[in-house]
Amino acid sequence: MGEDSTNMPTQTPTALTEWTAWLRPDGRKGIRNLVLVIYTVECARFVAHEIARNEQDTQVIGFSGCYDNAYAIRLMLALARHPNVGAVLSVGLGCEYTQPGKIAEVVRDSGRPAEHFFIQDLGGTRKSIQQGKELVAKLRDDIRLRFRRVSMTPGDLVVGCECGGSDGTSGLAGNPVVGAFFDKLVDAGGTAIFEEIVEMIGLKQVMHDRAASPEAAAALDAAYEKALSYCQSVRQYSTSPGNFAGGLTTIEEKSMGAFAKSGHRPIQGVIKVAEQPPEPGLWLLDSVPDPHFMQFGYTNPNDTEGLMDLIAAGSHVILFVTGRGSVIGSPVAPLIKITGNAQTYQRMIEDMDFDASPVLHGEATIEQRADALMQEIVSVASGMASKPEKLGHREYFIMYKHQDTPGLKEGCRA
Repeated sequence: MGEDSTNMPTQTPTALTEWTAWLRPDGRKGIRNLVLVIYTVECARFVAHEIARNEQDTQVIGFSGCYDNAYAIRLMLALARHPNVGAVLSVGLGCEYTQPGKIAEVVRDSGRPAEHFFIQDLGGTRKSIQQGKELVAKLRDDIRLRFRRVSMTPGDLVVGCECGGSDGTSGLAGNPVVGAFFDKLVDAGGTAIFEEIVEMIGLKQVMHDRAASPEAAAALDAAYEKALSYCQSVRQYSTSPGNFAGGLTTIEEKSMGAFAKSGHRPIQGVIKVAEQPPEPGLWLLDSVPDPHFMQFGYTNPNDTEGLMDLIAAGSHVILFVTGRGSVIGSPVAPLIKITGNAQTYQRMIEDMDFDASPVLHGEATIEQRADALMQEIVSVASGMASKPEKLGHREYFIMYKHQDTPGLKEGCRA
């Protein structure tokens, strides 16, 4: 599932301030022009991945549940209409509640081409793979001609960030460099999204003081209290043995380091999963499940689930800060992995994109590394493949979860 150089922007110079992107019908601009294959039940996973195998500019996401879930459906629909996606092929088995035809209908309503089928109707595995590949080829040819190219600048970018596999360097270098980059992005007119409110336990007043308005302050307070209550109810806070091995000792210590990635600009408000920020600026993504008579899952059971939430909010590029290192990637939006640990960067140099450790060694300031990170992100936005993209990493995870999202009530049920 490699990237096709004929279907990506060709500019890769340094110090870019403008490049070209694909204009979507809703006015957003995409930095990739992908065909997304979506499967609607675990039974269709194999066929979906075989359809996408060795197909250029074709990626896969899917939902394993046989019964539908509003959170999962909203997330899939947001990914299907992401600015980096040009077309969708939705594949189902035939027994499940989540209907591929409904997904295709919503995608077509967004101005994108879409196809769908049931494996049972086509007669099984081989016939479905053959049909799927033919449809992907048709969709890929369509979107190469359908969407016109327009100018894009950092002010058009939406960038999301989370951290994982944290160590002491994450809060001292990796996250502060991202925070300084976020300041520059917001000042340029762009949009920055950070999440993991469960890693902000102990920082309620600090968050409150950053609110851009009384409404934002109330939303931040509510999100914080919900996260605290949730952590208490499941008896699980966002710390792990790996964090302790990396030098962290308490959730408050980890929280201060995690919050550093938000930078210093006012927080405009709180969005939930599959919601786009209503305007540019700095936003907090709340991915914690809402109280419900049935509790669906942990807030972020793994790093990949959090990345999917950020992409569903419209992030063109995702930043992942990890002191101890990681090998994950993501579909739809390129992932850039950042570390503040020089040993991690050297040991995992094929997987890690950006080294923030010069800040700790007195070789560069936070501002200087933030400028370098800006250029790395712009280069990826203009067509350069990030290291996870080069290696073919496309991890995804869509879970059952309960979260009310006012105004996003679309369903895919027959």
